[in-house]
Amino acid sequence: MDSVTVMSHIKRRGLVLTHGAGGNCNAPLLVAIDNAFRAAGFEVLRFNLAFRQRRPFGPPSPATAAQDRDSLREAVAEMRKRVSGPVILGGHSYGGRQTTMLAAEEPALADALLLLSYPLHPPNKPDQLRTAHFPRLRTPAVFVHGTKDPFGTIEETRAALESIPAKTELITLSGLGHDLAQGRFDVAQLPPYFFGGET
Repeated sequence: MDSVTVMSHIKRRGLVLTHGAGGNCNAPLLVAIDNAFRAAGFEVLRFNLAFRQRRPFGPPSPATAAQDRDSLREAVAEMRKRVSGPVILGGHSYGGRQTTMLAAEEPALADALLLLSYPLHPPNKPDQLRTAHFPRLRTPAVFVHGTKDPFGTIEETRAALESIPAKTELITLSGLGHDLAQGRFDVAQLPPYFFGGET
């Protein structure tokens, strides 16, 4: 597994984090979130999805999406070996979509989800929703979404979240697009949303 992690003493909580269709686990946004959660006492594993492990550039293929979900499952299993407590599974864009699809299939896999710029639909195609599995989500989730994201408006995101039976939180970021540009998003606000902010 292509991954970046900082090993330390055994910690109670973990975050497994992956990238979007055009990036990898060293994307600046993911590195910033990694640092914020480690500062809050989490063990963090950033990793590349299966499609990115196969090639350094290029988009994922729908034909191999199941392999990307397999790599998510493997990363969570690795994190379970490293921490004694709950594990968050998170992803940006495509990574977040695959995360929710896997969580819908396996509700006990992760204890919470962190979903950055969830791609509700392709740009300018609001009728092509990617939310059919949302009613089967039983894992608490925090969604982070910019007001200028072409993959879904804040209103569309709120409406989609109503179909999720699990507890959800929506963090809206004014003026930010799909990349949630680093420097304009205070990632330190994220850890307290999980597990009551306990250390």
